[in-house]
Amino acid sequence: MTTRRLPLCAFALLLALPLPARLADAAASAPAITLEQIMAAPDWIGNPPEKPYWGDDGKAVYYDQKRPGEEIRDLVRLDLQTGAPRVVPPAEKGAVDAAGGDWSLDRRQKVYARRGDVYLKDVATGAVRQLTRTAEEETDPRFMAGDGRVSFRRGDAFFVYDLATGLLSQPADVRLEKDPADEDDPTYLKAQQLRLFDVLRKLKRDRDQARAEDRAEQAADATRPPLPFYLGDKVKIAGAALSPAGDWLLLVTIPKPKEGEEAGKTAMPKYVTESGNVEVENVRPKVGAPQVARSLTLLDLRAHRRYDLDLAALPGILDDPLKEMRAKAEKVKAEAKKAHEAKEARERGEPAAAVKEEATKTEKTGKVEAAKEKEKPEPRPCDVTDLEWSRDARQVAVQLRAFDNKDRWLATIDLAGHRLVTRERLTDPAWVNWDHNDFGWLADNRTLWYLSERSGYSHLWAVDVAATPMVAGRQLTKGDFEVSAPVPSRDGKSIYYLANAGHPGIYEVWRLEVATGSAQQLTRLGGLNTFQLSPDERSLLLDHSSLAHPDELYVQDLDGVEASARQVTRTVTDVFLAVDWTVPEIVAIPSTHVSRPIYSRLYTPKDFDPARRYPAVVFVHGAGYLQDAHQGWSYYWHEFLFHTLLNRHGYVVLDMDYRASAGYGRDWRTAIYRQMGHPELEDLEDGVAWLAAHAKVDAKRVGVYGGSYGGFMTYMALFRAPDLFAAGAALRPVSDWAHYNEDYTGAILNTPELDPEAYAASSPIELAAGLTKPLLICDGVQDDNVFFQDNVRMVQRLIELKKENFEIAFYPLESHAFKQPTSWLDEYRRIFKLFEAHLKG
Repeated sequence: MTTRRLPLCAFALLLALPLPARLADAAASAPAITLEQIMAAPDWIGNPPEKPYWGDDGKAVYYDQKRPGEEIRDLVRLDLQTGAPRVVPPAEKGAVDAAGGDWSLDRRQKVYARRGDVYLKDVATGAVRQLTRTAEEETDPRFMAGDGRVSFRRGDAFFVYDLATGLLSQPADVRLEKDPADEDDPTYLKAQQLRLFDVLRKLKRDRDQARAEDRAEQAADATRPPLPFYLGDKVKIAGAALSPAGDWLLLVTIPKPKEGEEAGKTAMPKYVTESGNVEVENVRPKVGAPQVARSLTLLDLRAHRRYDLDLAALPGILDDPLKEMRAKAEKVKAEAKKAHEAKEARERGEPAAAVKEEATKTEKTGKVEAAKEKEKPEPRPCDVTDLEWSRDARQVAVQLRAFDNKDRWLATIDLAGHRLVTRERLTDPAWVNWDHNDFGWLADNRTLWYLSERSGYSHLWAVDVAATPMVAGRQLTKGDFEVSAPVPSRDGKSIYYLANAGHPGIYEVWRLEVATGSAQQLTRLGGLNTFQLSPDERSLLLDHSSLAHPDELYVQDLDGVEASARQVTRTVTDVFLAVDWTVPEIVAIPSTHVSRPIYSRLYTPKDFDPARRYPAVVFVHGAGYLQDAHQGWSYYWHEFLFHTLLNRHGYVVLDMDYRASAGYGRDWRTAIYRQMGHPELEDLEDGVAWLAAHAKVDAKRVGVYGGSYGGFMTYMALFRAPDLFAAGAALRPVSDWAHYNEDYTGAILNTPELDPEAYAASSPIELAAGLTKPLLICDGVQDDNVFFQDNVRMVQRLIELKKENFEIAFYPLESHAFKQPTSWLDEYRRIFKLFEAHLKG
């Protein structure tokens, strides 16, 4: 039976009771630790604050909170003086403080978007002025230079609202069509018509003259909208940034796909539907799908001129880091073609000499073509990931990433010279990190700060872009730890950030003095923390969790040197707190392959008997690049609860941050390049050996399970090291990386056509013959991340290999992340039965 959360109005009364009394009452009614309770809807645990943010005056915080028994979220306002939370009624939502937005430089006004409309707030009086009320969606409102105007975006178009006059204007008119004044190459018939008929020539001349007159008038008349920019009908806009002065517009464009070019997506059938029919949804393409290169165009809105920026100016963009691999793949392909042609020739009875001569001719032609291609190197196709203008509109920074994932460039634009100026080239022989790519401008409008993994760890750097001669970036933080979530102060003298400097699994808030490089640790909560700086920059709003306690909100003043954080929400139920959950120990397991340890969570039974030999379960977290051996509340909270149940049934449980996990720097992350499932398996082997040596575990009675990447690793462990685990459960697992997506897989394994060896070595379906131990496969039929097709293919492969010791459970209405408690229960009941049957013997 699910225990419902107390309503917010009753929650304050409950808190008035002494904590021991509350917990004693809760303990008496604490639920038994059963699979039914663990996998039930999480209301009985408590519904934590979601998406918290500061009120504009710093006297309140807001957050979303799930309604018990429903999926709807309420907006809650928490008064920091009284501590009383209040659900904001729908009638007030248009006037309450909103998350995000942009502040004027004097901090007196804030502009923001809510539900597709733009609002302006006078922070001193609290008065809210609605600037737009349209059916279309307006986004990204910002103050322009001088704070007298506000810009916002509607689709691909930008608009500027003058706060004094109320005038709404369009600073640029960008049209994705041909300029009517541009003549196409005349056909014979058109040229003949104009040559033969005077009236047609006059009509054309009159039309051209009227168009030119209208354009001249429009350019001269300040009351008219600006002259349009015609980009042609072959492109579409993928990104845009208007300068705060309204004088420049930076566009990211991509070629407009031809009809049918976007086909290549995967058809995902749905069998259990409201209609009763099989319905098909087209979802993501698979790895190796063509990548569409981005282009940068700078529009001078005052002079009405267009400049297409030359990406060839980026250092190294003309190089091909995969040149040798590409040549090898071409050679293998040519040899395979030659062998195939020879075979066909033999079947036709043709002499071998003729085949050899033709092959030689083809090879020479290929070399000539390759030589011609080499003479004109083209810039590697890349993506433009972000654009950011300085507040004074004099500088703009651009971040680009090569589609081969080997380079990331941070550049500024010389507005006078209309060219890119590289500020950092981050290159990696494996792949540049997806995370830790934040950047922005300090208040001086000349210092560009950014995160870079150049030192081997994510750290803060800065560069003075106005310095003459040009200077290199300066590293602001240093050490064998990760810096993330940087937030500069308003005056630009400080940068606040998260770092795991004291321990890889503890993330605290720090403050850096930019001028001196000195850093100060601000919080000492332990566990996992995220933060938001208050509007007056005198306090922190913290979202904090610990190993056995979900997220709660804390506030910490920054005035005192030794200020401590105070808890302001208590959303976890006493019923949950009364349960004696296993709090895992964080252990550093020595690695036999690298010089640093493998941080792991160790769950040990409460009545641990050193004279016994225990069965054990190894849990493998998902995502690959994810950290789970931190000291906060786990993303895998179902599994956390499940591990207590396993402890109570006599199991030791280990959860490892194997190589590829986040939080440990570049080398740990990229150890799996071109060999997914190999370094990680070595780490699992070290984990099992450590359990046997230090945790009284019987190495012959160890099971393994995990979802997504953890399911992939379960496959790899059972197939590549069949004696390591006695049984395994692979949940929503990747069976063949050639069927996964481009962004993730292409970075680690390149593409199947280019690097088939990496895919063969890393894809479980190629290694399935090694299965000897019991295997459970669980998968959602509507999984649009790891397709159900992945594991249908795996089952067919196991059938053809005549394997008898596997079973599959599929869930018709579940996607990658399960939603329904009945699905969670069914899945984990099967996992538990698997371990009970094969690890307790």
